[in-house]
Amino acid sequence: MSITRLSHDASPVGIPNPAIPESQSGEAPSLLMRRLLLALPTLTTAAAISWLALSAYGRPDGVLGWAVLVLFGLVMTWQSFVAWQYVYGLVAAGLGDAAKSAIEIRSATVPATASGLSRTAAVVAIHAEDAVAVFAALRVMARSLQRGGGDGSDIDIFVLSDTRDGAIAAVEEHEFARIEAWARLNGPGLPRVRYRRRQDNAGRKAGNIAEFCKSYGSEYDFMIVLDADSLMTGATMRRLARLMEEAPKVGLIQTVSYATGRDTLFARIQQFAVRLYAPLSIRCLETWQGADGSYWGHNAILRVAAFADNAELPVLPGKAPLGGEILCHDIVEGALLRRAGWEVRLLPEMGGTWEEMPTNLVDLLGRERRWCQGNMQHLRVTTLPGLRAASRWHLMVGILSYLACPLWVLFLATASIQAAVTGDLGLLAYGLTGTGLAAHALAALVVAVMALPKLLSLGHVLASPTRRAAFGGTASLLKSAVLEQIVWVLLWPIMTVFAAGAVATTFIGRVVRWDSQVRDDRQVPWSEAIRLQVDALVAGALLAGLLVYAGDPWLALWMGPVALALLTSPAFSVLTSRADLGRASQKNGLFLSIDDTDRAAELLDLASVRRGEERSKPVRPDVWASAEAEISAPR
Repeated sequence: MSITRLSHDASPVGIPNPAIPESQSGEAPSLLMRRLLLALPTLTTAAAISWLALSAYGRPDGVLGWAVLVLFGLVMTWQSFVAWQYVYGLVAAGLGDAAKSAIEIRSATVPATASGLSRTAAVVAIHAEDAVAVFAALRVMARSLQRGGGDGSDIDIFVLSDTRDGAIAAVEEHEFARIEAWARLNGPGLPRVRYRRRQDNAGRKAGNIAEFCKSYGSEYDFMIVLDADSLMTGATMRRLARLMEEAPKVGLIQTVSYATGRDTLFARIQQFAVRLYAPLSIRCLETWQGADGSYWGHNAILRVAAFADNAELPVLPGKAPLGGEILCHDIVEGALLRRAGWEVRLLPEMGGTWEEMPTNLVDLLGRERRWCQGNMQHLRVTTLPGLRAASRWHLMVGILSYLACPLWVLFLATASIQAAVTGDLGLLAYGLTGTGLAAHALAALVVAVMALPKLLSLGHVLASPTRRAAFGGTASLLKSAVLEQIVWVLLWPIMTVFAAGAVATTFIGRVVRWDSQVRDDRQVPWSEAIRLQVDALVAGALLAGLLVYAGDPWLALWMGPVALALLTSPAFSVLTSRADLGRASQKNGLFLSIDDTDRAAELLDLASVRRGEERSKPVRPDVWASAEAEISAPR
């Protein structure tokens, strides 16, 4: 197919009337108002909570009392921000197209076919990953592109390896040879699959992508960045490319990829929870950020020339963990693109894009430790000159999401000590045990702030028959939501204590290793769970000792669940890492999402490929024998 390519200055060659209008200067006042509609209610609510706390309990006496009040005000400010995001998202969802960007409106109708005006590289950066699983997903994406028609020349798939281990690299090369043989045996229309392993691993994933742009970028207008566990339909890839063609000022479009495909009980609960609770917060994010979006590092399309020219990462001053190479590079790259004037957009409901997640609590905590160090580094990134205010806020939200955890731990610790000394739960119980109008108002407001995110999300799904059906119906949804909340009561103290420790150790200089993630269903042994969650056990023992020492039944009733969650955290990790329990929950209609009730063809294909067959074309032994013979032949 003859390709008439877009020029790298993003001039829309051959597109006389772009379907997506360029951003107008009048967008700025609208965005300012949208941002104020989130900021002002958040600050007002936080101020109201602090005022009611003072009114209900009076001016504190002593350092302990002031510490409890200040910490309470800080954590409630953060919780108010979280709650108002969901209120905001619900309103924006109700407004429909009136709250959407032009590019999101266009995304619903843009053709899922190649225009012939551009070329795209779908790049998968890997480092010591499970090559069999990676190439299985590539086969599914290649087949999906083939089903979309055309000769496959509009999109190439790249595997960019940073693997240093020779044995793992050999498996990668074998799987690449297999997919080449498979492509030759499966007819026209498949995209070209290319593999490159670099010898110099400087810069980790960011350096890997940068090297690709330098070596191959001149061949492509756009690149779709995928992780080792990413999956995207061919239709979504081509729709993203068409959107970029029609929007010459856009440098990056980020899609929302939902976790799916894993069977442990922990993974199934998390997959369900993200599907249920994420949409409203993401709708809020898209509505207030406009063109000042952020980059999440994968399942996004970027304009190659814009990225190569403007997203080179600085090396932070000082030594690791807060200095040196930037670990969480994606959000910084998005900020640098925006600084250069390119629009960074988010499509909350694009569809056809997935990822996987850690399948047990131990592996999730390991990822959180890495992410914590990466986000704390952003304290130095926020001072880079020329960044947009919204980009600095994106960075600060990541920082604050981790800093909120030690604040919560300090609040619960100091407030528990205060309650043990005074015999009054006070602010520890949010005013629920207080007397007087101010205490009652405080309790009502705090409970509302804490409960709104999940209640609004649940209500949003229940209000739509289509959304209810996606979760298996009303009964299944409600039972799953109740069970997920019980799990969350046990999970939140563990996650909070762990994140608080990660923040503290980062600031005292502990550098974490940035290894590849374990993505398979994996049952955690007891010895590993106990060893890696000793911080939760220590915190739980200290809290339990305080409760016994205080001898206050109300304090024990209120904080007992927290102590129990911490002390049983290894058991939680072991039990929820079981895949048989996850499959049993699915069989009984629990923790279902649309990926269970209306599974996309690509997800079915991936499951089939992992079993050694293709859903639409069973693989005959003679075909694979021929392919293996080609792989073994001299090259």
